[in-house]
Amino acid sequence: MTSHPSPDHRPSSTAQSADNHVDRKMLLDPGFELTLRPMRYPSFYDRYRDAIKNTWTVEEVDLHSDVADLAKLSEGERHLIGRLVAFFATGDSIVANNVVLSLYKHINSPEARLYLSRQLFEEAVHVQFYLTLLDTYLPDPDDRAAAFAAVENIPSIHQKAQFCFKYMNAVDHIDSLQSKEDRRAFLLNLICFAACVEGLFFYGAFAYVYWFRSRGLLHGLATGTNWVFRDESMHMDFAFSVVDTVREEEPDLFDDEMAKQVTEMLEEAVEAELQFAQDLCGDGLPGMNTESMRQYLEAVADQRLARLGLPIRYGSTNPFGFMELQNVQELTNFFERRVSAYQVAVEGTVSFDDDF
Repeated sequence: MTSHPSPDHRPSSTAQSADNHVDRKMLLDPGFELTLRPMRYPSFYDRYRDAIKNTWTVEEVDLHSDVADLAKLSEGERHLIGRLVAFFATGDSIVANNVVLSLYKHINSPEARLYLSRQLFEEAVHVQFYLTLLDTYLPDPDDRAAAFAAVENIPSIHQKAQFCFKYMNAVDHIDSLQSKEDRRAFLLNLICFAACVEGLFFYGAFAYVYWFRSRGLLHGLATGTNWVFRDESMHMDFAFSVVDTVREEEPDLFDDEMAKQVTEMLEEAVEAELQFAQDLCGDGLPGMNTESMRQYLEAVADQRLARLGLPIRYGSTNPFGFMELQNVQELTNFFERRVSAYQVAVEGTVSFDDDF
């Protein structure tokens, strides 16, 4: 697996001074390090502080205009939005469970755990947002109950959930990362949720939202999604920085077999998301169909592979011009809007780079 420079790892004084490997603390070493000073991974702490600056609440999202827009949608578009909110209903809950059950348990850095605590809060806000969205979009209690049961009842959503559970279950029995095999399993779990779940499944969902917005529809949904989008991009970036750090500390974990497993994982994720796209789009809608979504997902998957230092798999380009505008327009609007409202949000910058 090609080496990738780590912007986040700062060797501890122990690591710098000790020649003996036993004296060197590494990020995935078993234990529960509590000491924040001296700080071994200060950039993780910086990420926690940056995340605090991006605080938002569900109450700021106005969904009233969306109700009128829903009445304008065609039958196919209403099917798409119904399936989409059904996926939203449980997607972030699955991610939150993995943060608690896997990431917080095994990333042995108090600085990183600060960030993960913040991520867990953000996932809770996302769950609240989607709960509010469902209450607004689906006033009938039976429809809402069906949406929350989508993981069991809708095959295309069930398939995505099973993909997540496969990598969660692979580390469920591991109490501490004692062996290389344990650490490889953990890394596959981490990469799965960063590159495939937050970095592909959610990015596919965001594309449907911004397709509606590009047509002047569902601005409330788009506003909340802007902020979820920013949070998820930061979650993904943090996870990749953890991968960078482990690659620097334990390069022997990243061999050809790991590269093969990660590539196959992303291929499986693309296929699962394409099944979801087929369910949502059917024979196609104006400006949105399964083939264009395939191109988009393959382009995003290639970006995730490149970020992990792996060869790209597809060579596709992004067909959705409305996604190219996202990282400039809405990020600027977010910070300009909040200058007068929340002091906590006016410092710092966030870059999505080429994650679209």
